[in-house]
Amino acid sequence: MSEYRNRPKGIYIQQAPWDELYVLTQHWKSDLEFYRDDLRFLHHLIDKYFMWITEKENLDLVKEIKKNLFTTGKQSKDLLAKVGKHLIQLGQLVENPNSGEAAIFKMEHEHLEDEIADFVKSFRQNRKEVFAITEYIIDSEQLPHIFES
Repeated sequence: MSEYRNRPKGIYIQQAPWDELYVLTQHWKSDLEFYRDDLRFLHHLIDKYFMWITEKENLDLVKEIKKNLFTTGKQSKDLLAKVGKHLIQLGQLVENPNSGEAAIFKMEHEHLEDEIADFVKSFRQNRKEVFAITEYIIDSEQLPHIFES
C-alpha cells in the first residue's frame, strides 16, 4: 500500500457532508491513538533488549532507531492535537453548516489527511526497522541463550 487514505480520491472532501467528514476524522483520531500505543510497545521492545547489547555497532543502531521513534512519537502527539482541534471545528460546522469557513476548512482537512498519510508511512517504516534491528541484535549478540532460562 503506497498511500494511506480513508476516502476516495478526487473531489470527495469538497462534496462530502459534514457528518461524514466528522466520522472520518474520528477514525483518524482512533488510528493515531493506536499508533501512539504501538509506539510505546516499540520503545518497550527496544528497551528490553538494549541492556543486553555489548557491540558498539549495535548500540549505534539502537540509538538511531530510538531517535527515529522519538521523532515519530512527537509527530503522533502533534497530529493528535491537530485532529482534536479539527474535530472541534468540524463539530461547529456540523451545527452551523452555512458558516463561511467551509472552503478553508475543507482545504485544511485535505492537508491534515496528507500529514496523517505521511505519518503512517513513516511509522510503518520505523516499525519495520525496529523489528529488523531487534532480530539482528538478537542474532549478532547471541541473545537466544538469555531467553532459554
